[in-house]
Amino acid sequence: MAKVLWNPSEDRKNSSLIQQFIDKSSLNFETYFDLHKWSINKMEDFWSEFWDFSRIIYSKKYDKVLSNSVMPGAKWFEDSELNYAENLLSGNPGQVAIISTGENRKDQTFTFRELNEAVASVQKGLEKLGVKKGTRIAAFVPNCVETVILMLAATSSGAIWTSCSPDFGSQGVIDRFGQIEPSILIVANGYNYNGKIFALEDKINGVLETINSIENVICINFVDIACSLDHNSVVNYDTLFFEEAKTPNFVQLPFDHPLYIMYSSGTTGPPKSIIHGAGGTLIQHLKEHQLQCDIQEGRDTLFWFTTCGWMMWNWLISALASGATIVLYDGSPSHPDLGALWRTVEKTGITHFGTSPKFLAACSNSGLEPKKEADLSSVKALLSTGAPLVPEQFDWVYENIGSDIHLASISGGTDILGCFLGGSPILPVHRGELQCPQLGMNVQSWNTDGKSIIGESGELVCVRPFPSMPIGFWNDSDGLKYQSAYFEEFPNVWTHGDYVEITESGGAIISGRSDTTLNPGGVRIGTAEIYRAVENMDGIEDAVVVGRPADGDIEIILCIKLTDNLTLNSDLELKIKKSIRSKTTPRHVPKYIFEVHEIPYTISGKKVEKAVLSTILGKEVMNKDALSNPKSLKEYSNLLF
Repeated sequence: MAKVLWNPSEDRKNSSLIQQFIDKSSLNFETYFDLHKWSINKMEDFWSEFWDFSRIIYSKKYDKVLSNSVMPGAKWFEDSELNYAENLLSGNPGQVAIISTGENRKDQTFTFRELNEAVASVQKGLEKLGVKKGTRIAAFVPNCVETVILMLAATSSGAIWTSCSPDFGSQGVIDRFGQIEPSILIVANGYNYNGKIFALEDKINGVLETINSIENVICINFVDIACSLDHNSVVNYDTLFFEEAKTPNFVQLPFDHPLYIMYSSGTTGPPKSIIHGAGGTLIQHLKEHQLQCDIQEGRDTLFWFTTCGWMMWNWLISALASGATIVLYDGSPSHPDLGALWRTVEKTGITHFGTSPKFLAACSNSGLEPKKEADLSSVKALLSTGAPLVPEQFDWVYENIGSDIHLASISGGTDILGCFLGGSPILPVHRGELQCPQLGMNVQSWNTDGKSIIGESGELVCVRPFPSMPIGFWNDSDGLKYQSAYFEEFPNVWTHGDYVEITESGGAIISGRSDTTLNPGGVRIGTAEIYRAVENMDGIEDAVVVGRPADGDIEIILCIKLTDNLTLNSDLELKIKKSIRSKTTPRHVPKYIFEVHEIPYTISGKKVEKAVLSTILGKEVMNKDALSNPKSLKEYSNLLF
């Protein structure tokens, strides 16, 4: 069993929201895993109990928790009516709801009272533009308070929200928004990143040339530059405010009313347009924030470094419904240096710090010690997602950030707008492991025969329905794309596309995406196992690994980015192979190792192994606008074998 790095104190466990939930249920669960077992065996009881515990605001309560428990097709909380935005705006009027900060931006704070008034005022302005229940609003915007106000104003009226971050290229935006044909496009005139101002005029006009459904454009003057847009109805954000409106009009809607349209990465084909319902999103996020992360009303401040093009933005904003303060940050996480976000912790009192393994690795590789950079005494939990967190990074967090921190590596995705696996504030943290399956999520690892396995890697599946399942894909009236995406391999069982090991302790180890799983000699290997062996070696900044078909088998190819003072030679190559062999198995050792200048990533910070493999094989990579550094692929087409 992996080493225990942290144990919550008895005081911390007893004061947690999950312990309060256990006490109120009166079922005397002795452990988290007892509670989890009940939550999946008695799903309707669990979700009903949590509906009451979380104090969801509704105008009409459900008649039945779950109708039709077969996936797909399960229906949750039918006949209930609520409004997502109303739940997010229900906090203590005098409490700070949002702190908005970032590069070259004056900090802004909004109390819940001020946020309600701003939302009410902008809602009136949107209604003047024809926004109503079902209106599709697309936003090409930075992560700022103006964006949150617009989203809440739109969803108060029952509009459907979708967004991309401003670092997307025009084609990436068109590939997404073009599918849903929005009537309103919200944009910013530019954005700040790494000390520079980037104008968006040309990108926006490229979008407007192609998407003919757009009737009105709302422009946020985010930076101090001119912006001329080729559209006959451009409205300045500031002119949307109608000061006489003080209280939002919360339109009451069915539990499954469309709230968000999210997108898959789209690096190997057109991105999927995934529709998420208001009620499912709300109750799933409430559960994750309150029971899994222990985010408490009036006490906690949540931050996640994210853009509006990643699901963690939606997850972050939903924390308002738990009465938390949220911190928005727009800009580079390393400007003017890697200490910027850690200093933001001290400035804003962040208690729950959300990040990625990539950022933690950058801090580690640079020699930064965050606890010497800023006062981090407010941090109770460090949350990480986007990629597996390797064991050495667990060590680094406890050595360099704080010894009494709940470190929760979490795993889920855009497809479910939430988590399958993650943290619990009442469980120990084992080195290199996600702590547990999340409550109400019947997550298992299955082998190719569809059998549940422990202690070895298999497909991550969920065998029972859950409230945040998509309500469908856009332009998929017969549901065939939805069925194919998740239920083709194992009928009526959600297959997520991750490769996971459930450990003896009840935790989990993610080995990467199963659709990029390596199969040398017919043995399945997750790419994360190789990353764990190399990414903490001195001199290696980053890496990407793929499997190239050859002679009926798979050849493992490892591409590494080295620090400036190193070049790849036979000695380093031998050292890398020895490290991989000693920490994994001989089958993990790559046949080829190449030095590259850059590792390609999506805009949301995920490695694009599929795109690398396609490039190596001479295949065209579609939707390069989904990549943060698409030019990096060019060198992979020139690797010499």
